[in-house]
Amino acid sequence: MSSGFFTTNDGAQIFFKDWGPKTAQPIVFHHGWPLSSDDWDAQMMFFLNKGYRVIAHDRRGHGRSSQTDTGNEMDTYAADVIALARHLDLKNAIHIGHSTGGGEVARYVARAEPGRVAKAVLIGAVPPIMLKTPANPGGLPLEVFDGFRAALLANRAQFFHDVAAGPFYGFNRDGAKVSPATVENWWRQGMMGGAKAHYDCITAFSETDFTEDLKAIDVPVLILHGEDDQIVPIADSAELAIKLVKTGKLITYPGFPHGMATTEAETINRDLLTFIEG
Repeated sequence: MSSGFFTTNDGAQIFFKDWGPKTAQPIVFHHGWPLSSDDWDAQMMFFLNKGYRVIAHDRRGHGRSSQTDTGNEMDTYAADVIALARHLDLKNAIHIGHSTGGGEVARYVARAEPGRVAKAVLIGAVPPIMLKTPANPGGLPLEVFDGFRAALLANRAQFFHDVAAGPFYGFNRDGAKVSPATVENWWRQGMMGGAKAHYDCITAFSETDFTEDLKAIDVPVLILHGEDDQIVPIADSAELAIKLVKTGKLITYPGFPHGMATTEAETINRDLLTFIEG
């Protein structure tokens, strides 16, 4: 089937897309908060047309998957990916994660069964840790994420619209070419998911420490990050993460925003293809 659901051990129904030749090398895409697998349209179509098998799932609580009230944290997210890889019998796969999905990739790849993963990519990703702590003095204060939670509780629909129309794609920058349809698509994806899961996931993406996961990854890692990322500032994410992986390459993009895989898809797809085929 080209799409479907599988059931996790705790009963959650996880939606996934699985396009292309089942004998081709798989590329698995992991979306950001609070979105869905639809956020990867530009990449899935590009790599499908290059002959790859492309797969993306809606994280639990997001998109078409169950609106879970429990398990909305990184260990369970990674366990769900382990179950997905077994369900589809994925071998020698490339795992690509954006933002929160980058954290999911780091935790999954560090724990993946032998032979399942060939390479990993982190795009605008949250590792090693977003939160400011004594060990991470350059991180964002807890008050920032408390503000996210308060805004979600007060008016989730307005909050999601403001994020998409503003910092996510850099549409708040002077001279930005704003795409209302892109904003509406972001909002559509966000509102498909469950408020409880989205609320919990703020803690998951901001407070999870991926330092040991990054150190444990033993496959090549590509890290892509926009230098004007207003959601996950580059200095406390990509520039630290590249120092922790065993075999990694960092590419940064002047002026590119957090949502650059959408707004700058041609550039991002080119660099992904170079890495995958290299």
